[in-house]
Amino acid sequence: MVTYLLLITSLLTNCRKDNTLSQTTKTPANISQPTVPNSFVWNSMHDYYLWVDQVPNLSAAKFSITDSLNAFLNQYTDPSKLFTDLLYQFGTIDKWSFIVNDSTTISNWIAGISMTAGYDYELFEVGTTNNLFGVVRYVLKGSPADLAGIRRGDVFISVNGQQLTIANYQTLLNSSATLTLSFANIINRVITPNGRSVTVTAITLQENPILLDTVLVVNGANVGYLVYNGFNSDFDQQLNNVFKYFKDQGISKLILDLRYNGGGSIQTAIYLASMIYGTYTTKDFIKSQYNNALQAYYVQTYGAAALLDNFTDNIAATSTTPQTPINTVNMTKVYVITTDNTASASELTINGLKPYLSLTQVGDTTVGKYVGSVTLQDVDAKGNVNPQDPWTMQPIIVKVSNSLGVTDYIKGLFPDILVSEDITNLLPFGNPNETMLKAVLNDIQGLPQKSAAIKYGLIGARKVADSKDFKPYSKDMYAKRKFPLRLH
Repeated sequence: MVTYLLLITSLLTNCRKDNTLSQTTKTPANISQPTVPNSFVWNSMHDYYLWVDQVPNLSAAKFSITDSLNAFLNQYTDPSKLFTDLLYQFGTIDKWSFIVNDSTTISNWIAGISMTAGYDYELFEVGTTNNLFGVVRYVLKGSPADLAGIRRGDVFISVNGQQLTIANYQTLLNSSATLTLSFANIINRVITPNGRSVTVTAITLQENPILLDTVLVVNGANVGYLVYNGFNSDFDQQLNNVFKYFKDQGISKLILDLRYNGGGSIQTAIYLASMIYGTYTTKDFIKSQYNNALQAYYVQTYGAAALLDNFTDNIAATSTTPQTPINTVNMTKVYVITTDNTASASELTINGLKPYLSLTQVGDTTVGKYVGSVTLQDVDAKGNVNPQDPWTMQPIIVKVSNSLGVTDYIKGLFPDILVSEDITNLLPFGNPNETMLKAVLNDIQGLPQKSAAIKYGLIGARKVADSKDFKPYSKDMYAKRKFPLRLH
């Protein structure tokens, strides 16, 4: 069976890849051919992986004899173990590449589809008690949690009648689709059960990343406010409609709230930046950098412009929607709210806009992810999955910079105005007294800033986890490239 690499979300065309190992000099004599999945993993990583030159076991020179490469690959009975062993300092440098044996896992992740009751939360420990409490950060409209009356700022302390602890929280919160949460109040920084319990059942749900869009009147001027929780291309048209509303309202400034946005589609980031700044198709928004061989192939085949993504004036046509003109508000002043959950495509958007407009970052330091991945799957010319190879990979292949070459912000992007959420008083989004929004409004009005909120609002509170930790790949960024990713 001839195989191909299908970049599920990343390419406009399939790119062919022979299943045989092409970086060899003689036919194997004594050592058996490796399994199809192992060949697929090694060939793909050798051609496309961003850090290929830092991984000795991806060197074609090391395996110039077919038998030696076959011997290496035949050590592995689990393709996922081979994949992990080929990553560059996995967990420290490369924290994001992954492989699964069910492509639905990746397609659902990209579409924002999961089994969920529809509430996002953080978990905290007070002191060294080992007891935890959860704070609801937002609730999806129409979800089971929304219909059950769960709201932003609600505090829960037990699940199915058991107190949340360091030892049991992962088991309790993932024990079944139906959970009963017991709630508490925080009064004078003391957590007190309030007798309220709610039972919710998770369903298969696609999260709409546009949590809130509204216009605030500040000093007599209209200011757009958008709470945006993920760069999901399924909602590009709806996002464009939000900016038509902002444009019709004549906003003079924009507040972009990315505090819980872990990233997603690079293409959607380009659309959003164009909606904010302008449809200047000759101005560079981001520059891409690949491994040496892939970059040389791109430049030789398509020219140096292949490494550039400019602002754009249209949302590309899809199988369900026609090409649509971008609605732009041509902002010169933007505020972006960030936290330690703000990552990848969110950071790309901030970094890419900075050379072109006045951007004030308000909140906490971001995650620090400046690299992106693509989806690789072993399929034939008609898109049929090779029955010998169910594995699908999402390796890091590209790092991005802005038009000035700024990249490698491994420690994150630092705020201009430091302020943290006060979990003892999480007001609804759009409330002018909500801690982080108020900091923005104070700056717009020229008012003095109060001291940054006590971290997490409770003396001795320590963040342990949040619901996105239970959603694999929630801080990843994926590319939709203009050209096939093929070298030969």
